[in-house]
Amino acid sequence: MKAPVTKILLGLCMALVSFSYAQTNAPSLKSIAQNTNESVDHKILFAAVKATNLDDILEESGPFTVFAPSDAAFQRFSQEKIEQLLNANDKTELKSLLTYHIVAGQLTASKILRAMCQGNGKASFTTVQGKKLVAHLDGYDIVLTDPMGNTARITTADLNLKNGVVHEIDSVILPTQM
Repeated sequence: MKAPVTKILLGLCMALVSFSYAQTNAPSLKSIAQNTNESVDHKILFAAVKATNLDDILEESGPFTVFAPSDAAFQRFSQEKIEQLLNANDKTELKSLLTYHIVAGQLTASKILRAMCQGNGKASFTTVQGKKLVAHLDGYDIVLTDPMGNTARITTADLNLKNGVVHEIDSVILPTQM
């Protein structure tokens, strides 16, 4: 019984990798920082990036993969907590939160799916912050799980930019309890 399930999973993975690869767009001339600054859906994210001085790194360095929570995701997380983190004199906790959403390298959706196929449906990635982020499929969605058990779905994948790729996610993920 296990062999047919494995074959079905492998077939699904290969189909998703092929589909995802076909959907990948050409790289933009914009940097991750420029794109985030200009996005109408990522004002809170850009304010946090600017407050922690990560904007210079996301402008010039890379490649990076950014799992970018939308403004709605930050508001669901806690508008009060985000304001507290943004206004704190010590930005260590905010920087830890942001760098947990960044992985070194360019992980397109097809690369994430390929890693999940090789990992029997799961893949883990080490974030710039240093903690692991686990990806798995839920239906056709790539879902990320943090060490606290919180999940985020990739809602928009593969925004290819000059220094990496951005995937919009629907929730804020946490490296530790906040």
